[in-house]
Amino acid sequence: MQDMGPDPSIMAARIAGAVCGALVSFAYMMPRGAREAAARAVVGIASGLVFGGPAGIALSQKMGVTALLSPDETLLMGSAAASLAAWWVLGVLTRIADRTGRGTGRKP
Repeated sequence: MQDMGPDPSIMAARIAGAVCGALVSFAYMMPRGAREAAARAVVGIASGLVFGGPAGIALSQKMGVTALLSPDETLLMGSAAASLAAWWVLGVLTRIADRTGRGTGRKP
């Protein structure tokens, strides 16, 4: 049997979760400029794509809903959570770097 590649619905859930996690992050901490927004978006989406599966499995097991979720839903949840977490952490690190004078040159 020939391998047909990844299931399109799984890839769609992975991408949708990663993008949604990155977009929701704007509500928590707005970027200060286009460069910071671009960097955080790339990191958030990449993290959601890479860590979405393991994060979704871990979250569904932790919440006790593994049997209630389809693989697509588990992946969507994990991708969104991984993206949100990565973007939030990068934003916090950027703010800390700015305050300590190691950021983009801005002083408090």
